[in-house]
Amino acid sequence: MASKSDNWSRFGFATRAVRAGQRRTHEGEHSEAIFTTSSYVFDSAAEAAARFSGDSPGNVYSRFTNPTVRAFEERLAALEEGERCVATASGMSAILSLAMSCLKAGDHVLASRSLFGSTVLLFENILGRFGVTTDFVAPGDLDAWRQGIRPNTRLLFVETPSNPLMEVADIARLAEIAHAGDALLAVDNVLCTPALQQPLRLGADVVVHSATKFLDGQGRCVGGAVVGSEAVVSKVYGFLRTAGPAMSPFNAWVFLKGLETLGLRMQAQSEAAGALAQWLSERADVGRVYYPGLADHPQRELVQRQQCAGGAVLSFEINGGREAAFRFIDATELVSVTANLGDTRSTLTHPATTTHGRLTPEQRQQVGIGEGLLRVAVGLEDLGDLQADLDLGFAAAG
Repeated sequence: MASKSDNWSRFGFATRAVRAGQRRTHEGEHSEAIFTTSSYVFDSAAEAAARFSGDSPGNVYSRFTNPTVRAFEERLAALEEGERCVATASGMSAILSLAMSCLKAGDHVLASRSLFGSTVLLFENILGRFGVTTDFVAPGDLDAWRQGIRPNTRLLFVETPSNPLMEVADIARLAEIAHAGDALLAVDNVLCTPALQQPLRLGADVVVHSATKFLDGQGRCVGGAVVGSEAVVSKVYGFLRTAGPAMSPFNAWVFLKGLETLGLRMQAQSEAAGALAQWLSERADVGRVYYPGLADHPQRELVQRQQCAGGAVLSFEINGGREAAFRFIDATELVSVTANLGDTRSTLTHPATTTHGRLTPEQRQQVGIGEGLLRVAVGLEDLGDLQADLDLGFAAAG
């Protein structure tokens, strides 16, 4: 049974988050069903042939067609205001699927130097082995982006805000630069989600997600997604159908449930993160706080123009390097010491030895990730309890 409306653009964000993409079966279930099946039965050999060839719509094999996964894809596409979404097994497989569908040997990628560590390694080490070259530039240096474009540049890739230093890139201007060079602009929207920022409306061609983070919101499953125009995402779908980095139906169902509360969570966690960032910035034992919502953020005007809130992630520097940072982490009792983010439970990590630990010391130094940097992804606990817990860290760090 189809949902009552397929024109979701006329509805508000909260309505789309709980309604878009739902298809009820003859059983009339209110919550989406989980289709845990690997294959599908056809009424005839002719129908099977038509499904496999694409001449007839319908399910073929759950590597690339599954009703639960499709519901998640349609809901996320509605929230990002994209024409189509393809769900993948992880955030990194989403980036890989995009790269493999739009790049070939001899192509060039221009990327922000402030990316998740695994993304840097994917572009440099994995794609580099297949003849794709990548240059990295500062996310906010528009001149460097313009000068970095080559005749063979096919993709501009940026994460904004960046993890963990919260650098913000001007999506609209980067889209203009990319399109002038006949390239695509892809934006990793993991820290903002469509609840706080919608890159496609600003001119980006593609949005990638680690659904593992805020889209789920409770640290339960791993998944990813690529959202954009039909022309671009259909190529990603073709790669997924052949190569198989597919999202499982159960994970898709979990993400569907996560999307229902996305707007509420991002609002509440952003408010708490802003208050915590302000509290940290007033401490004498903190060197610098990185958070887009602070009044002294160097890109404050841009943040206000393309984000509706600062987000739930912040970083700060303490004196004493790695030893002090480790003492800080080990002294906390409430926050979860884990490299993941986007949970209802606040998490604390040391980026230099975890999320960006596989980068060389020179690479980390270039992007400003020092040994005294700590990252907090704010959850839904009481703010006073988080502050008291971090106080234990400060006391231990000295």
